This record gives sequence, C-alpha cells and structure tokens, in this order.
Amino acid sequence: MGARHDQALQAKIDQLRLEMAELRASRERLVLAADADRRRLERNLHESVRQHLVALAINLQRAAMSVDADPAAAGALLQEMRDDVQRALDETAALAQRIYPAQLDARGLAATLRSAAMSAGIPASVEVQGSADLPPEVAAGLYLCCLEALEQVRPGARAAVAVRHEEGAIAFEVIEDGAGVEEARSEGDLEPLRDRVEALGGRLTVPYGPGLHVVGSIPLPR
Repeated sequence: MGARHDQALQAKIDQLRLEMAELRASRERLVLAADADRRRLERNLHESVRQHLVALAINLQRAAMSVDADPAAAGALLQEMRDDVQRALDETAALAQRIYPAQLDARGLAATLRSAAMSAGIPASVEVQGSADLPPEVAAGLYLCCLEALEQVRPGARAAVAVRHEEGAIAFEVIEDGAGVEEARSEGDLEPLRDRVEALGGRLTVPYGPGLHVVGSIPLPR
C-alpha cells in the first residue's frame, strides 16, 4: 500500500514537473514571438512606410524645382506623390491592424475578418455567430488568432472561417481548401498560433487531414 501510494505521488510530481516545463516553454515562445512581432513591425515601418515617405520628400523637392520650368514634369511628380501617400496610408493601416484592429469597434468581427481575408487575397467565407457581446479583449484576441490562421493559407486556396459560442467559451475554426492542399500542415508552422490561444487561456487542436485545419476555443470572462 505504501509503495503504491509513493508511486502515485511520484507520478503526480512528475506530471506537475512536465506541465511546468511545458508552461515555461510556452511562455518563452510567447516572449520570442512578441519580440519577433516587434522586429517585423519595425522592419515593415523602415522598409515600406519610411521608403514611401522618403520618396515623397524627394519628389516634393523635385516638383518645387520644376514647377516653373517644366509644369508637365511637376504634374507627373505630383501624381507620383499622391500614389506614394496612398501606399503609405494603406501600409500604415495594415500595420495598425496588427497592433489593434480598430475596425472591430466600428464594423464588428465578421466584417473585419472578411476585410482581412480580402486584403490578403484569400477567398474566404466567414460565419460569425453572437460576437456582438464579446468583451473587446476577447474579440481582439479572437481576430488575431483567425488572422494568423488565414496567413497560413496557401496562395490560390480558399478558406472557411466559423466562429460560434460554446458553453463558457468562444470557439473558432479555420479550414483551407483548394489546389495544392493535399498534404497535412505541419503543426510546427502553427506553434505561434497555439501559443497565442493558450496565452488567452484557450486550447487549439489540429485535426489531421489535407491542408490547414485548426479548431480553437477561448474562455469567456465569468
């Protein structure tokens, strides 16, 4: 009896140690993922938005010098400047969406997800049930989870996104379908998504099958 009790106790201790190690590993991946997100944002700001603004400053100088001597050239430069400003605005808006999706407040989860899929060039059906009463932090977390899943969809494929209420939680599912999705997606590709879901206290499963298929749930505040 005593030996069995000791073995059971040791098994529980070993299980707790394993869970603690997995938790530490998950938290470390979250920190690394957050650092990678910040580096990506900085790189995008430097390589895209900043370049458009530098080009705009250069064209402003050229237009100022040619406005009297060559009005046609000045007009062409003004058109280039308008294009640079629009591209900078579009890319700034896309970067802002990665930080906090402000469209959620104005348009809701379904419309924001459809807009994100359209911007990424992914034909997607989006079905969202009962998201109007979600707390803002849950809606934002859910949006970012679905967005990260959509970013894993292969070019040329379609996607289906479904969001629904479950008891005490909000569940989501993203399925990829189309050409070139015969092979199952490696779970290693989905570690950042899994970490994000688990950081919100949720769970993510990856049913085996062709293409991308993720099923997740995020608990609702009590």
